[in-house]
Amino acid sequence: MKRLYLNYLASFGGLSKEVWWLALITLINRAGTMVIPFLSLYLTQDLGFTLENVGSIMTSFGLGSLLGAWLGGKLTDRYGYYKVMLTSLFLTGILFIGVQFLHRFWPICIGIFVLMVVADAFRPASFVALSAYSKPENKTRSVTLIRLAINLGFSAGPALGGILIASVGYKGLFWADGSTCMIASALLLLTLNPKRAKVTDNIEQNSPQSAYKDLHYLVFILSMVLFSFAFVQYFSTIPLFYKDAHAMNEFEIGLLLALNGFTIFALEMPLIKYMEGRPWSKLTHVLLGLVLIASSFLVLVFFQWTGILVIGMLLMTIGEMIAFPFSNAFAMDRAKKGNQGEYMALYTIAFSISHVFAHNIGMKSVAKVGFEMTWYGIGFVCLLGILLLAYLNRTLKKEPS
Repeated sequence: MKRLYLNYLASFGGLSKEVWWLALITLINRAGTMVIPFLSLYLTQDLGFTLENVGSIMTSFGLGSLLGAWLGGKLTDRYGYYKVMLTSLFLTGILFIGVQFLHRFWPICIGIFVLMVVADAFRPASFVALSAYSKPENKTRSVTLIRLAINLGFSAGPALGGILIASVGYKGLFWADGSTCMIASALLLLTLNPKRAKVTDNIEQNSPQSAYKDLHYLVFILSMVLFSFAFVQYFSTIPLFYKDAHAMNEFEIGLLLALNGFTIFALEMPLIKYMEGRPWSKLTHVLLGLVLIASSFLVLVFFQWTGILVIGMLLMTIGEMIAFPFSNAFAMDRAKKGNQGEYMALYTIAFSISHVFAHNIGMKSVAKVGFEMTWYGIGFVCLLGILLLAYLNRTLKKEPS
């Protein structure tokens, strides 16, 4: 037992001090995003909007996220990751506090759109910062540490949000979210100021290449869109499947979803350290992750007993643990060829696209053809992503370094 514990601690070794500070900033920021899980409830119960209105507002949310990721990449390439991160965090704090004072449909649509533009400008900038503060050999594990911070933040956020709603109402969420963003910006200012922070992988490109002209990278981004299309079903259609097809209650569904977060927290860093020692390319790891995610849907078709839901969740979780860090590391490596902000913005956009379209398509598919055919459809989407990654992996081996 002691040996396992020491090996677990050793998997975190070698990461720079700046990466740990960035992880803490991410944890504070993500723990503060309490409004997001409760947004639909706030809009329907507190403001009295219809489900159709909520759908339109969530579309504004997704479109703002898309534009924010693109804009964040552009601004990062022009002004640097530090200024973009600092400005995004501080202004997001102000906007979170301000949105609570909007009560009509169109002002809320516009307010949520602007909020997400500013908030998601942080994401490509933070990826570029992570790349700069990580030694080349530690980038995949650095990404994994940030993912742990995000998962811990998202686990704590809804719990704290529920307490706030019960004690002071929905308005308390907006004040808490705004305050944590400002605290995160202050911590960024104190710990990662470029005048004091140590850059371990300083990448300079005299004639940077546009990410939009890197055809191999665009193929990779398309495969990430397909990967994300399948992955986000675990936040929309899969919980519905648990309830309708297996008669699980909300508590049981919550426990099954919590298995995902616990497994990531306990196993992801040691798993990534082990996988890094395999003689495989980053794309091969991503491909393996996508195969596991596809399997998590297909087992639901072939086996009907309730225990298969646990196996499906574990397959998805292991696939996620492998695919996300290695795909992110691949994107950061590729970004050395050109405009880093633009490259990381495209990586972010790949997942934003799925949040705009995948939930809606998945729900409509379930309504029209049922769960079984929908899972076959998701399996086909994964297969397309796997074929793209296999093609790209083979092609890149011939590409001059």
